[in-house]
Amino acid sequence: MTSPSSLRPPFTRDTATAKVRAAEDAWNSRDPGRVSLAYSEDSTWRNRDEFVQGREAIRALLTRKWEKEQDYRLMKDLWAFDGNRIAVRYQYEYRAADGGWWRAYGNELWEFDAEGLMRRREASINDLAITEAERKFHWPLGEPRPAEPAVVLCIA
Repeated sequence: MTSPSSLRPPFTRDTATAKVRAAEDAWNSRDPGRVSLAYSEDSTWRNRDEFVQGREAIRALLTRKWEKEQDYRLMKDLWAFDGNRIAVRYQYEYRAADGGWWRAYGNELWEFDAEGLMRRREASINDLAITEAERKFHWPLGEPRPAEPAVVLCIA
């Protein structure tokens, strides 16, 4: 398995794609400690309406997130890359505390330091209530998605 920090800028299509997949796999683990290691100690984030700085703040945000977003499954897709930046589009599904299902759609802009750690992340996210029957992501919870997904990222 490739370490996220072993994939360093400047990115090629292959290394940018691998960086996105490594991030997706880490986020699907729902392990805030594991995920936070991909970010620099002073990384800055914009996540919805939260602005955080530093690995510890990121770890705390992710802990809160996954306490609220149960049965979380995520797919990320490379949108564009250049030098030390990557743009990603993604979707994830989760079950809220009230039992209702949601699909979140978003875009992320990533900027990396020379060591391959993300120093800046800006995420724009929109949520859509869905029924359980409308769910698309069904692989085992906490596992990376299958190499050949049964679904493709789409608008609706």
